[in-house]
Amino acid sequence: MDGHEEAREAEPGMEIVMAETRDYKVSLRFIRGYEFAATFPDNEALPPIVFDEPPPLGEGSGPNAVAVLAAAIGNCLAASFAFCLRKVRLEPLDVNAHVVAHVARNEQGRFRIKGIDVELAPEVHEQDRGRLQRCEQLFEDFCIVTESVRRGIPVTVKVVEPKPVKEHV
Repeated sequence: MDGHEEAREAEPGMEIVMAETRDYKVSLRFIRGYEFAATFPDNEALPPIVFDEPPPLGEGSGPNAVAVLAAAIGNCLAASFAFCLRKVRLEPLDVNAHVVAHVARNEQGRFRIKGIDVELAPEVHEQDRGRLQRCEQLFEDFCIVTESVRRGIPVTVKVVEPKPVKEHV
């Protein structure tokens, strides 16, 4: 659950129905160094997100891809937990997520994400705390991003022919 699925309620009190498939498009444009701007063609009202690598490689002018992946996982889990709370008729007062992505070198000496730790801190009324257990058992299975990352997402990569650049003499 990432908050962007198309959803509709069939009739009051009926289940929310999600579309079976949906594509999310992102375009990245090189700025300089290791800095890129990501835009979202499906919703052009969204502001761009600037990515950059931390020093010494980049300038740290934005989060790097690891931080954004960690944020996506934390957001998806928090949204799924909030969704579950609402399904059991509990309105969250607050839901905070704290995420740490652990990066280390692999056997070939290349940096890889070795693990991601997420801590969720939901806040509900005192009298409702005992009712959190059901959501604690269910919500992870409904988080699109976390469950996809856990299982390994197939990624296809294609490098297209570079456009010719005319040099000015």
